[in-house]
Amino acid sequence: MKTIALLVAAAGFALGGSAFAKDEPPKAAMPAAKAAAEAANPASTKVKEVSAAITPDAAIKALKDGNTRFTSGKMVKRDLRKQVATTGKGQYPFASIVSCIDSRSGPELVFDQGIGDMFVARVAGNIVNEDILGSLEFASKVAGSKIIVVLGHTSCGAIKGACDDVKMGNLTGLLAKMKPAVASVKETGDRSSKNYAFVEKVAEANVQDTVKAIREKSPVLKEMADKGEIKIVGAMLDVTTGKVLWY
Repeated sequence: MKTIALLVAAAGFALGGSAFAKDEPPKAAMPAAKAAAEAANPASTKVKEVSAAITPDAAIKALKDGNTRFTSGKMVKRDLRKQVATTGKGQYPFASIVSCIDSRSGPELVFDQGIGDMFVARVAGNIVNEDILGSLEFASKVAGSKIIVVLGHTSCGAIKGACDDVKMGNLTGLLAKMKPAVASVKETGDRSSKNYAFVEKVAEANVQDTVKAIREKSPVLKEMADKGEIKIVGAMLDVTTGKVLWY
């Protein structure tokens, strides 16, 4: 698949039959069940090997390159049905994304990735709670994802709601989680959603707060980040251009 080829290139490997065959043990030496599974879906095995070889920096580069393709209109042509077949018996995503539910911010699209490439947790305001943290721990510690990207975006309705102190059902509690970002931005003028510059500063601060929260509230992920096994980074999507700015 082309997605695999892109990841291999990012990791500094050449995609070809011999690139993997050298390190593969003979099928006879494998447990029967594992050998049978790999024989049934060799493409999935190759995806796993490629994913394991990706470094956090290479994973970030793959997303940056994907966003460049997206904004230039040169997205990879994928056979999604083939990707479904390849990933049907196992998944090895190289990245995890925490993003807003905004309809303009779909991570798979803005990073030009395919089926099985990324774990994506979406919630208004791209914040984290224990459920999302647990999901990210699974993604990184168990499934091998190499980066966690907190993806905010411009003109965020949730951030505007937090700035305006909106009260409405369960949304009230959700917006309260963004209030620290609102308070952290020192703006002596208009502090409402009508002030575009203020809203964008709060959105950026909220991304940084979420990155910090992941490290502080998940000892599992902090340890992995401290060891260099993963990276936890923030980014901001401009919904008017599709371009992602990295912090």
